[in-house]
Amino acid sequence: MFVGISNTPRDYAWGSPTAIADLLGRPASGGPEAELWLGAHHGSPARITTPELTGGAADLADWISRDPATALGGDLAGAARLPFLLKILAAHSPLSLQAHPSPERAAAGFALENAAGIPVHAADRNYRDPFHKPEIIFALSDTFQALCGFRDPKQIRSILAELRALDATMDDPQPAALLALENRLVGPDPLRDAVDWLLRDGRGGDSGEVSWLVERVVALAEQAAFLIDGGAQVSFADELATVRSLSDAYPGDPGIVISLLTNLVTLARGEVLYLPAGNIHAYLSGLGVEVMAASDNVLRGGLSPKHIDVDELLEVLDFTPLPVPYLAPQVQADGVAVYRPDVPDFELAHIAIPADAATGVDGAAGVPMRQVTLAGPAIAICTAGRFLVAGAASSLTLARGESVYITPDEGTVTFAGSGEVFLATTPESAAA
Repeated sequence: MFVGISNTPRDYAWGSPTAIADLLGRPASGGPEAELWLGAHHGSPARITTPELTGGAADLADWISRDPATALGGDLAGAARLPFLLKILAAHSPLSLQAHPSPERAAAGFALENAAGIPVHAADRNYRDPFHKPEIIFALSDTFQALCGFRDPKQIRSILAELRALDATMDDPQPAALLALENRLVGPDPLRDAVDWLLRDGRGGDSGEVSWLVERVVALAEQAAFLIDGGAQVSFADELATVRSLSDAYPGDPGIVISLLTNLVTLARGEVLYLPAGNIHAYLSGLGVEVMAASDNVLRGGLSPKHIDVDELLEVLDFTPLPVPYLAPQVQADGVAVYRPDVPDFELAHIAIPADAATGVDGAAGVPMRQVTLAGPAIAICTAGRFLVAGAASSLTLARGESVYITPDEGTVTFAGSGEVFLATTPESAAA
């Protein structure tokens, strides 16, 4: 069954006023549009545009609760839960530094907070459900900037050396401000020690060291911009530009300094990041397709006025220095690439067919067609062009800006036409 779905973008303050509307060919709302949610998550379940197909159910969450066997099929019907959420995300300003828990940590934390009687929507609650929240982001804009994962401490020391050099060019050198951080990057667990100190002292501590450090790092980043404008070469110029941007959005926040401990990455269109459990990250700017496990569990680590539980964050974070976690596709056919992270909740298929593609016999012109075989339920959104989409039992036309929920009984789905479609579904092992 093909069930038309839609939703209204969420109006978080960091959202772009135009990017989602421009992508999907819709009128802009006039306010920020941060995320378009396509899924059954209770926070913003997708509306059903063809309720006559679902017994009158108004949204995906309602339909799945009424008829999980039809909507989900297979083993997923027993849980009556769609395990993934597809989003279009448009960041006009930086999001918070954050990490997500492992399945075990999420289940344990949810149970403990329930036992403690903390309301599930309380501002100081860490776990709003018992599920993990790994995610991938596919860059749709020409560039998409993010922070993700911790740098090697050797590279961090190189950044601090550049900051010391900049400090020496100032009228009022203050090397002691940087020394406080350097002293915390020499022990057996330097990244944990540094993050712990930055967050505790920087959010209510009484030493004033972190506030002084943040102020000084921002001043040195401004000095770098001045020197670059004068023709000088400055190492880590992009990182220092990020410091200035974060300071504009979150003045005085210790996350400004934490950003220098993490990898700064600029994705080109079509590149994908995978953010597993424990990975510290923050999306800074850009438009992308995001797919994640359907959860609302976020442990924040700076760049936010919201609740930060330092103890729990330190338990969740993976402090292992790692390279940028790019996720390479598995190319199934010309124009069909599938991104499969090592989790059972979701995978993402990208179908891109140029207008001049042809599949006719012996070179004869024909309608371009590509196929994706489903192992479970799927959600597809068309971001360019127009397709006739056909499965085992039904078909529909899918044009730019439209999205559809596909039940697993449709089996192999054919996309005939040209343009671009993103399809989130469950991997074969999860829906078997």
